[in-house]
Amino acid sequence: MTIAIILIALLIALLIFAATRPDSITIRRALEIKAPPERIYAVIEDFHHWPSWAPQDRMDPTMQRSYGGPEKGPGAFSEWTSSGHAGSGRMAITDAAAPSRITVTVDFVKPFKAQNINEFILEARTGATRLTWSMQGSQPFMAKVMGIFLDMDRMLGRHFEAGLQALRALAES
Repeated sequence: MTIAIILIALLIALLIFAATRPDSITIRRALEIKAPPERIYAVIEDFHHWPSWAPQDRMDPTMQRSYGGPEKGPGAFSEWTSSGHAGSGRMAITDAAAPSRITVTVDFVKPFKAQNINEFILEARTGATRLTWSMQGSQPFMAKVMGIFLDMDRMLGRHFEAGLQALRALAES
């Protein structure tokens, strides 16, 4: 009986601690690509190209995308469903300034509801482009609990790093 009370008290303390965690999360990764910003921008602003570089598309063979709005740029959107780890949701290009910035709003439905704002910043350098991919998003309660045990920056950062590497390979080829 004493052990059960201790376990319940620890669980309650854990949940209270999780509730004090931030309601948002920010992830940022950058990479230099030996290609002009225009070439990279064209691949990001058109969701039809995302299956060739986006980690969620490449890692989940059950993912199915549909497209709507303009073919590319602000107003373009893509919805996806998956029976794998990609879940389901909708993404839309909400702002852009060619060839230096693209903002994509992502609304997840599964595995849990969340909204993230992804921003791609392209900075021209001599013979290259510095591409920064950042995300600021909501952190639902279950993500806060997971964040106690997992380093979310490291886990999600790997996702961004894989996407940036795939974009580099695509743009430099």
